[in-house]
Amino acid sequence: MKYALPDNLSKLHAAEEDLRGKALAILSTKEDAQLHIQMVEAAMDMADVFRQFATTDEDLKVVQVLGMRTFNAFGAALKLALAGYSQKSAMIMRDILETTFLMDLFRGDRSEIEKWRLIDKKARKTKYGPFQVRVKLDSRYGDTEKKRAEHYEMLSELAGHPSMRADIMMRPTPLGDAVIGPFIEVVMLEAVVSELGRLAIMVGENLEAFIPDASDHAVASRLGFAALKRRWLLTFYGVGAVN
Repeated sequence: MKYALPDNLSKLHAAEEDLRGKALAILSTKEDAQLHIQMVEAAMDMADVFRQFATTDEDLKVVQVLGMRTFNAFGAALKLALAGYSQKSAMIMRDILETTFLMDLFRGDRSEIEKWRLIDKKARKTKYGPFQVRVKLDSRYGDTEKKRAEHYEMLSELAGHPSMRADIMMRPTPLGDAVIGPFIEVVMLEAVVSELGRLAIMVGENLEAFIPDASDHAVASRLGFAALKRRWLLTFYGVGAVN
């Protein structure tokens, strides 16, 4: 016998699919949002290409798995955003941010990978927790403004943890009441998609650094990401790179 969802869950799914159509219709009129989504696809493609690289290097395998984690997270975050769950999309984005910070740490000092994968659980939390990783990156890059902490805390407060600010993302209008279930609000949708694009740049840059130069099958992905990255940076930053 074919299993059917309870009626209420079937209705919820139908509403989510309807919202997805509305969200895509909105985004089809927003060139900036389309560029962010293209950037997400390019970063996901980079992760897919990277995971296909055959290696016996256990350290490289760790980064491949982290890349696969970001692929799944981008897919889930975008799906949730289009279905009207902006807050839950942002919660997954915090996972992407934490993962790409870890990959960035490994990119700068590959000896950290072996330490991370062999260390015991308790010590890993002490030496490689989100806070410790951010501190190491701030020190490496000379960041005294704590922008990484600010970015992480924003996603934590709005989506990752129950807080007095968390209900902002549950309000279809800023001064209105919080609602239960999914909804599409244009400004919020654009903000979530924009954040996904920003994270895609960070993830793609870190993954690209680990792909061996001799990987011919990765050329198209690398070139595609590089071209979109230049366009993205020119569009949103004029010139320069994202920190």
